[in-house]
Amino acid sequence: MESTNYSKKIRAYRKLKGYTQQEFAKQVGMSVSVLGDIERGNREPNDTMLEQMAKVLNISKYQLL
Repeated sequence: MESTNYSKKIRAYRKLKGYTQQEFAKQVGMSVSVLGDIERGNREPNDTMLEQMAKVLNISKYQLL
């Protein structure tokens, strides 16, 4: 599956805020493998996941879309 715009944004914001995948996945409440799949564009996050990621990153959910 092709990497999507949101997957690149999630990875970029995560790195910008200084989170490793493991730290970020724990804060968001998902497994590292699910986060990795999302960041590679192999899995699409649902609205709840996007909202939780945005909350942890302290940004608007719409900034991830």
